[in-house]
Amino acid sequence: MNRMLSGSVAVWLCSACSAFGSSSSLEITVAAGRHERNNVPVCVPVPAGRTGLEKIASVTLTGPDGKAIPAQWTGPGLIPGKGHELHFILLHLPTGESVRLHATLSTDPPPRGGGFAWHDHPGDHTDLFFDDRPVLTYYYHRLDESSKTNRDRTYKVFHNLYSPQGDTVVTNGLPGDPKVHSPHHRGLFYGFNRISYGNGKSADLWHCTNGAYQEHDRFLSSDEGLVLGRHRVAIRWHGQDKKAFAEEERELTVYNVPGGNLIEFASRLRSPAGPVRFDGDPQHAGFQFRAHNDVDAKTSNETIYIRPDGVGKPGETRNWDPKTRQGPVNLPWNGMSFVLKGKRYTAAYLDHPKNPKEARYSEREFGRFGSYFAYTIDEGKPLTVNYRLWLQEGLMTPEEIATLSNNFVEPVRVTIQAR
Repeated sequence: MNRMLSGSVAVWLCSACSAFGSSSSLEITVAAGRHERNNVPVCVPVPAGRTGLEKIASVTLTGPDGKAIPAQWTGPGLIPGKGHELHFILLHLPTGESVRLHATLSTDPPPRGGGFAWHDHPGDHTDLFFDDRPVLTYYYHRLDESSKTNRDRTYKVFHNLYSPQGDTVVTNGLPGDPKVHSPHHRGLFYGFNRISYGNGKSADLWHCTNGAYQEHDRFLSSDEGLVLGRHRVAIRWHGQDKKAFAEEERELTVYNVPGGNLIEFASRLRSPAGPVRFDGDPQHAGFQFRAHNDVDAKTSNETIYIRPDGVGKPGETRNWDPKTRQGPVNLPWNGMSFVLKGKRYTAAYLDHPKNPKEARYSEREFGRFGSYFAYTIDEGKPLTVNYRLWLQEGLMTPEEIATLSNNFVEPVRVTIQAR
């Protein structure tokens, strides 16, 4: 099974599948392949339709030495969206080697306490913590048009990200908050400023002008535990006439890996009626990261971009030019190192080869970067994307970011046999 979102490719041994209904355990073999693996999230998709799976609530995973490995049992993620999933972090596996693990499934709930947990503030935002450390915040207040100020604060949903230590917010927040500039660039955001649909209708779902807006509809699922924190939300994309022309499922996953924050973003956009064309420009479309405004105000000349061809000079940027149609496209990854409150961080942006192409990249010294593409959806033809972000302290090297990319796009291979 090829899974765009996971950190693994799982292959079931068919002779064992028919016996799974009476099984309470799995034998899992993980093969590193052609890359050395360190601190890699692994998702083992368990096919739907097996008797008794709906009653499973927890899993115990042990290595060859019999020692327990933190593991988490969840429902399906957005991609591929079928069956249950077993998650764990593979601490180390040399190139070309494999390891055999044993998983015991249980109807007992997992032990309480510790790990990722969601804390909701109904109708406004929800926070993800790891123990007592804040990780990210999802802002989802309904559109409020009682004043321009209120509309500006509520015309889009987004996620704000904390530093790996949880001591500071590293992304740009809401308009009206202290020191927030260019509030249309908020945190981790996904949108397009040139959208066309219907009979000549258009919408800007980046700046959310002329009445357009993104609005949270409902929470679809959430997961908490020692390995990951994840939630999936339904978002409606509204045009000038206030009607929703697109419906999105957006999923954020944060993994418990040492050294930084590893975030996975997945989205599926559907059209309820007729074709919708998504387009834009490199600065205002696609999936993008915007650093805290203090980077713009104080340290933009210290921002350094790390690219597949090397490390750039401080303040130097590259951008795809829509006039000449020249510039960075289809990069496997990009990195931005910025200074905030006296500390240097690096954010690594990892693209997936299955995302639409041509992917046109944008860099800004004030701390925003990402990519966009042009794509048309229709009824029965959704748009599905998948990215990862990594945030850590210090200046990363191209080799370090390339390793993260390899783990994402060339995952470990997993073979599962029911017992």
